[in-house]
Amino acid sequence: MTTALILAAGMGTRMNSTLPKVLHPVGGKAMVHHVIDLALSMNMERVVVVASPYLDQEKVAAGRPIEIAIQAQPLGTGDAVRAGVDKLPHDDGDVLILSGDVPLIEFDTLAPLFNKRAECPNDPLVLAMRVDDPRQYGRLVTQDDRVNSIVEYKDASPEQRAITLCNAGVYLIPATVLRSLLPQLTAQNAAGELYLTDVIGLAKAQGLTPRYVETSHPETLNGINNRAELAQAEKTMQDRWRYRIMMSGVTLIDPVSVFFSHDTCIGKDTIIHPNVTFGAGVVIENGATIYPFCHLEKCVLKAGAKVGPFAHLRTGTIIGEEAVVGNFVEIKDTAIGKKAKVKHLSYLGNAQLGDRVNIGAGTITCNYDGFNKSPTHIGNDAFIGSNTSLVAPVHVNEGAIVAAGSVITDNVPEHSLGIARHHQTNKAGWAKKFRTTALELKSPK
Repeated sequence: MTTALILAAGMGTRMNSTLPKVLHPVGGKAMVHHVIDLALSMNMERVVVVASPYLDQEKVAAGRPIEIAIQAQPLGTGDAVRAGVDKLPHDDGDVLILSGDVPLIEFDTLAPLFNKRAECPNDPLVLAMRVDDPRQYGRLVTQDDRVNSIVEYKDASPEQRAITLCNAGVYLIPATVLRSLLPQLTAQNAAGELYLTDVIGLAKAQGLTPRYVETSHPETLNGINNRAELAQAEKTMQDRWRYRIMMSGVTLIDPVSVFFSHDTCIGKDTIIHPNVTFGAGVVIENGATIYPFCHLEKCVLKAGAKVGPFAHLRTGTIIGEEAVVGNFVEIKDTAIGKKAKVKHLSYLGNAQLGDRVNIGAGTITCNYDGFNKSPTHIGNDAFIGSNTSLVAPVHVNEGAIVAAGSVITDNVPEHSLGIARHHQTNKAGWAKKFRTTALELKSPK
């Protein structure tokens, strides 16, 4: 039985933001949610997030089945863990301690720790790492696989700072050990805080055998403390997703210019051209094509659909099988049928298009009157001429044709022609007279 305890109470002052650090997004999802979702995927007995009193608990949970513990004052990581442990029932299970500002962490990062637990069922375990730039990470003082102590950088001697084995900030410690040792922590250190790392030295002093296991994925354990590190985490996450998506059978013409969301789902044999951005909630079936400079969010592309270039698919859009959406088209809350075409300079909102519909250039659905949105229904095989305004609510029924330049306010029956524009009048000689008069007025007196 294991409880995940996620530390998310830090103020994050170096982010220079009114948004709490752990709620800043990476890949469209708050960094703490990456850690919470990992813990939930591992079937933990419970997941407890330690938060500050100033953190919105609803935003932290966001509907997830977790518990929140409050660290009343920022007295250090040891105090944060104590606040979390106080939420746990008195059992003999393990506590997996994670940081809420490490969104790149994955199960493969943690697997060696659990493998070590199988060998050492009662020992406090520490995840260690070696990094190119150890910066201000704590250093592990070790003997074989045993940890004598963890020395924080501020308190370390020059010899200790030369140690290359660093604390990754991930622990697997029996709850009984934490309950016994956390009350013994003191703030007699350079930071004046209660260090969680001191639990390791206390455990050894009481006859326990703390041990470490070194991760082979140190890049997944980079904490985020400022905007530059946030940008680097985003880059690393995007590179991870790009590789995995390509390995799943998707072609990215220029991978570094395509940006995915945490939940993007793309079928095989899809081709994605440069400069495409996916917001949350996009599902693309097999064999679709997305041309350059498109933005997609909360939409579905059925098999073989083609979109772009320069298209914007917004929330609630469904593009049918083999349908085509062309350049400078914006679509919202609209379902487009099989083999339908919307190829140029159009806006469709709150609409239902049947199969094989053709939408001419410059067509818009006038779906909003300033107070309410109304639907437009276009039946199978209908043809909408260029520069048409469809004033909702309105139906253009199956097989109907709407003449170019029309403003349609009434339903168009099946297989009928709908035309709504003023009769053209030609005034002979008017243009010549206009030019002559205009030139006379323009000439200097």
